[in-house]
Amino acid sequence: MTLRAKALFVHLLTATGAVFAMLAMLAAVEEKWDLMFLWLVVAFAVDGIDGPLARKYDVKTNAPAFDGVLLDLIIDYLTYVFVPAYALFKSGLLPGWTGWFAIIIITFASALYFADTRMKTKDNSFSGFPGCWNMVVLVIFALEPNFWVSLILVATLAVAMFVPVKFVHPVRTEKWRAVTLPMALAWTIIAGWAAWVDFHPESWAHWGLVVTSVYLLFAGAAQQVLAGGKAG
Repeated sequence: MTLRAKALFVHLLTATGAVFAMLAMLAAVEEKWDLMFLWLVVAFAVDGIDGPLARKYDVKTNAPAFDGVLLDLIIDYLTYVFVPAYALFKSGLLPGWTGWFAIIIITFASALYFADTRMKTKDNSFSGFPGCWNMVVLVIFALEPNFWVSLILVATLAVAMFVPVKFVHPVRTEKWRAVTLPMALAWTIIAGWAAWVDFHPESWAHWGLVVTSVYLLFAGAAQQVLAGGKAG
């Protein structure tokens, strides 16, 4: 297979995320939350693979007809934001006006964030919460906290999208990558298992989700503090 063909294959792989997003949405409409999250976890895994492949085969040079960055952002908005926001609203975990508040603030703030040219720091981390609502909503489904806790979490993370707090990229942030990458892989596996058992309240996956999520959420901020408050 030629280098050009390999680069084109990477674009095709990225585009499968749109299919997984549609399958997740169809499951969500039928309120099959376990199946919806399984498709979102598959999409999350693909998103973790296509980036390194895109850099390896230099898709900008070898398959320039397609804009991989734009394609990735479109699919990320569907799988990270749109489908999870709908699920949170439709599930009833945030009842009444709280559900409307969550779905509006998540979709609106995320649209602005995904278009923000300042979203990446010099070390390839994210500046501000990177809109990983698929991860947040999955944890909410698994733990089912009081709706006020969920509401405060959603509001806080929406604000955190636009403050200069660092969040690690599991693959591209070199600092602590030896820990961060296994944590991200563990989160993916545990999340898939949690969805597979339909978020059974006695599943060990709950603790795994808490541990890995806390690390991924605060590792960047910890790095920033240790670096004297520098986001880059």
